Amino acid sequence: MSPNPEPLFRRKALFTAILCVTLPAVAAAQDSEPTILEVLDVSAERGPVSSEATGSYTGGATTTSMKMALGHRETPQAVTVVTREQIDDFALNDINDVLEGTTGVTVESVETDRTYYTARGFEINNFQYDGVGLPAVYDNVQGELDTAFFDRIEVVRGANGLMAGSGNPAATVNFIRKRPTEETSASVAVTGGSWGRKRIVGDVSGAVSESGAVRARVVAGYEDKNSYLDRYSNEKQMFYGVLEADLTDTTLLTLGHAIQTSDTDSPLWGALPLFYTDGTATDFARSTSTASDWSYWDNTRQNSFVELQQALAGGWRAKGSVLRLEKDSDSELFYQYGTPDPQTGEGLMAYPSQYDLDIEQWVADVYATGPFILANRTHELVIGATWSRSETVDESRYGQGIGNPLPPLTQWDGNYPRPAFDNGVAGSDWTDRETATYAAARWTLTDSLTAITGLRLTWLESKGTSYGAARNTRYHAVETPYAGLIYDLNRDHSVYVSYTEIFTPQTEVDINRDRLDPIDGVNYELGLKSEFLADRVNTTVALFRTEQQNVAEVAGTFSGTQDAYYRGMDGIQSEGVELEFVGEVTDRIQLFAGYTYVNIEDAEGDPAKPFVPEHLAQLRGTWEVPGIEGLEVGSEIRWQSSITQEQGVATTGPNAGSIIITEQESYAIVDLMASYDFARHWNATLNVNNVTDEKYIESLKKFGTSAQGFYGEPANASLTVSWVY
Repeated sequence: MSPNPEPLFRRKALFTAILCVTLPAVAAAQDSEPTILEVLDVSAERGPVSSEATGSYTGGATTTSMKMALGHRETPQAVTVVTREQIDDFALNDINDVLEGTTGVTVESVETDRTYYTARGFEINNFQYDGVGLPAVYDNVQGELDTAFFDRIEVVRGANGLMAGSGNPAATVNFIRKRPTEETSASVAVTGGSWGRKRIVGDVSGAVSESGAVRARVVAGYEDKNSYLDRYSNEKQMFYGVLEADLTDTTLLTLGHAIQTSDTDSPLWGALPLFYTDGTATDFARSTSTASDWSYWDNTRQNSFVELQQALAGGWRAKGSVLRLEKDSDSELFYQYGTPDPQTGEGLMAYPSQYDLDIEQWVADVYATGPFILANRTHELVIGATWSRSETVDESRYGQGIGNPLPPLTQWDGNYPRPAFDNGVAGSDWTDRETATYAAARWTLTDSLTAITGLRLTWLESKGTSYGAARNTRYHAVETPYAGLIYDLNRDHSVYVSYTEIFTPQTEVDINRDRLDPIDGVNYELGLKSEFLADRVNTTVALFRTEQQNVAEVAGTFSGTQDAYYRGMDGIQSEGVELEFVGEVTDRIQLFAGYTYVNIEDAEGDPAKPFVPEHLAQLRGTWEVPGIEGLEVGSEIRWQSSITQEQGVATTGPNAGSIIITEQESYAIVDLMASYDFARHWNATLNVNNVTDEKYIESLKKFGTSAQGFYGEPANASLTVSWVY
């Protein structure tokens, strides 16, 4: 792989075109007469209104796709906003709950404490906090990421390389933090539920100075729960503090820190075997777990940030942010591998290991945005730069007894001697650095036609080693262009088209433990966005198409280990349609509905990712019952079409030599809720999940020698009593 690969010609061509239409904006912004700019009616407030202040399912303006705040019909991409009202109504207390109910997103729970996410068939690795972030190091989330700290979660589907650092065509997930309020407010919510679940969250906010120029907010919580899975339990502790200070009438300083611990006993590392040696499917009890009684997985996530916002003349504003993320994972895990015999259940073997992971990430971002006059029209510009550094250190210490035979899972109770972890050591130690500049302009071409053009230049460098192999790569001034058009058909409907190029560095390694070359490709999107009922209802119809080269595909496992190596696949194509409806249908009914169809093919036209459902649908809504003041009832339904995975070849029985296909048939999960304000400031909310007690496999992402999965939660319930002041 060339250390400084030349961008493709098409990138050069588009770069030149976008540069020609974007750079004049800079000069125009500088050369425009100040007296002209002063009459512009442009707000320089702190940003979009918090969703918790609205109590609505619609999210208002978003900033994830651009640094400028754009309304529903002003953004030429599909965007879903999961508001605080939706989170509270359906007890969406962790990120898995939120993304399971997000249009076009699948949650791949391959284990209890490690989760991957996909959108439009590709893994999501862009996670942001208030618009600042960088790709996840291992493309997954370890432990449970709680939602107590967040006002809302914005998900921009499709490539977002302009703001996210790479053109990953899946989605960008932006966590919008709660902020201090000027008025004093406080709340306490206590939850009890199935399997001994206990949870309490407190939230206090308000001014801490007489003038109101200094404001603070504190959110703290604790959760302890057992599980339907044998031996599994999880304990979470959460704290978030944030301080805002008006240094001047135009200057706002914000400081914040959050910490969450997620400590698990007897977690799944790997999961259950999905087939027997004769190729027939396994069917264990949902409570079955392969974990030992001594295993654990403790995760700590810390997030510190400082922001400085400055309002400038002519409606311009500037913002600088510094973000520090620290993730620490400490575990002793027990994996069971192999294929059981259909008659005896024997054939599984032990694989104990200690694993530590430490990730420290620093991100600095500075930008300015505002209006300018050109050709007697008002346009908007954003110009910025970002820098990040990510240091990753992990270590695996393998236990004695790898390969020891185990009893059948029907007899397994987790009782296995804790071994000495001195059977070999391996690990990683590498640093990723990224520097980028970006510019985007929103052009008001006519009263009905708007264009958005942008370009990001990125410098990437990685140095270090991973399990004995060098991870040294460098990319210089990689261009990621963006272009979009929005045409207002009338005051309620707009059509849009957008184009983004894809450049995604990969952490996967080949058989020589060299990193795969980055993914390269393009993303197209065409859509219709509408607003109804005085903008209380938003709808989106989006058609998308993605073409990618060199997408990582598992090609095998390294000899003597369960670690996978990969190869790059060319010609991966994803196309489909997304539909979304969200808003207040009447004064008493709020609805969210989403539907996705996606078809993913390889260069030969064969299905490329059969574990991703072709059809995915979500529907949730609430109804304020007339005649009973304070009573609200609702339901959430999540449905997906069948998924399959090719698992290998049967080795015994009449089907020996035949390819094994694991199938999870289509299924729907139905949740119910009822909420009642039983006194002033007091509310009780009952949530009943999976009321039909559907049995389903969480994910078929893992295949081949690591083909394992586990079952989702059976029917369960929780009751939350809250006091709000």
